[in-house]
Amino acid sequence: MSETQSPLPRQVADTYVDELIALDPVTGTYLGVKESSSKLPDTSPAGQEALAELQRATLARLDEAERRPGADSDIERRCGRLLRERLTAELAVHEADEGLRAVGNMATPAHSVREVFTVTPNRTEEDWAAIAERLRAVPTAYAGYRESLALGLERKLYAAPRPTATFVEQLTEWADTDGNGRGWFEDFVSAGPESLRAELDEAARAATASVVELRDWMRDVYTPAVEGAPNTVGRERYARWARYFNGTDLDLDEAYAYGWSEYHRLLGEMRQEAEKILPGAATPWVALAHLDEHGKHIEGVDEVRDWLQGLMDQAIDALDGTHFELAERVRKVESCIAPPGSAAAPYYTPPSEDFSRPGRTWLPTMGQTRFPVYDLVSTWYHEGVPGHHLQLAQWAHVAKNLSRYQAVVGGVSANAEGWALYAERLMDELGFLTDPEQRLGYLDAQMMRAARVIVDIGMHLELEIPADSPFHPGERWTPELAQEFFGAHSSRPADFVESELTRYLTIPGQAIGYKLGERAWLLGREKARERHGDAFDLKAWHMAALSQGSLGLDDLVDELARL
Repeated sequence: MSETQSPLPRQVADTYVDELIALDPVTGTYLGVKESSSKLPDTSPAGQEALAELQRATLARLDEAERRPGADSDIERRCGRLLRERLTAELAVHEADEGLRAVGNMATPAHSVREVFTVTPNRTEEDWAAIAERLRAVPTAYAGYRESLALGLERKLYAAPRPTATFVEQLTEWADTDGNGRGWFEDFVSAGPESLRAELDEAARAATASVVELRDWMRDVYTPAVEGAPNTVGRERYARWARYFNGTDLDLDEAYAYGWSEYHRLLGEMRQEAEKILPGAATPWVALAHLDEHGKHIEGVDEVRDWLQGLMDQAIDALDGTHFELAERVRKVESCIAPPGSAAAPYYTPPSEDFSRPGRTWLPTMGQTRFPVYDLVSTWYHEGVPGHHLQLAQWAHVAKNLSRYQAVVGGVSANAEGWALYAERLMDELGFLTDPEQRLGYLDAQMMRAARVIVDIGMHLELEIPADSPFHPGERWTPELAQEFFGAHSSRPADFVESELTRYLTIPGQAIGYKLGERAWLLGREKARERHGDAFDLKAWHMAALSQGSLGLDDLVDELARL
């Protein structure tokens, strides 16, 4: 191959995606690769190492590609920087053996194995035959995961006790969703064709049996072994994870101080808005509690799903052509109810590459049938439109102009979560949140993200609470204080707060990316506005920003300012 024919960074990145799909069929399913539907990844230590070897080999190929003519063009440079940053961050996590203690209430291999079934194609008998084969792979996947955790115990690499206890509870629910011995997998295959009934039921029962086996091992072997281990990770591990989730080496003390500055700003705004709802309320959360009982609400699970669909449809109609320019396939997004046993937070799943599976928002009901509106509106601006859906669906839409890696695989959490929080703020700026209930709900959601920065960094680094804090000034953060603080500064119910704190212990450094990512998006917009002056076009900037693919926070502000 001549020098001019040698691969450039985008080609290296796309080759990596192809090789990644071969190792990780879950990624393949999210991309819409049909051949992935019947398989699951190797979750054992050997499987983890095979992925790391692919990452190392790709970095070596990237070294060569970046020396080729044409590699310094904007599109090649941007892709190469993202690929290098992501693979380096992922390898740092792997080489610290974090995969040998991946236990928590979300984002573990066990959760990934279950959740992929919710996006696996299931329209035809052929689809269901592939699902049956994938179900038969569940026991091996869970056995490999258990092998990884057992090696972690052998090396004295312990998961935190609190997330471990929650995980055992989740496994129990997956194994018996209705209290009558019928597991989640059996419920899932009940929608399958009668022609495959016996095969699907048998495979589902085997999958549930493997859940029970994993649950029993976690309860009887793993839980006693990690008893007394710290629930927090310390500065070194936290910095590694923060790099992974944010795409930058953060000044953690500066970020902690920023969280407090946002806390004080938002508290002032919340007090003003609460006065409109419940004059004389002692705190904004007293006013929010009043809304829980007396505010606008939706009755019924099906009804709230339909209402959320309508909210997203209305947002698309209002924003398309004015502040965004949306392709027809990007305009489609579905509202769904999350499966039982999910974490408490709503979430989004992006469309397949060909858009045969649309983007979807998911609402965990946590057993509720009555849903106050105040905390749903800005949340669905975040999860759906103009939040996650517009960004991730637009990436998929313009993938041919980028690389598959930039569009669908190499996502940086803080970039995506920062855009989604920016989207909430944008809707406030554009006048969509003038109703006092909805605006107080939006500010409450913003406060939750500021509190995340404070407690996530504070408790993992055991930092001191500032002297001007109204909450335990001068004390050092602990998980117990973090939960008390979060509960006192959130309208969310106790089970949500519990789930959130467990989440922070499970995936340290992820929760701070919402606020820090939003700050990066706002700064990039301001720099672009200064650069263009009166000629600045917000709609054009939005579409250019959403069409450049993923970026870490290291690069995001610079790239946004260029647009």
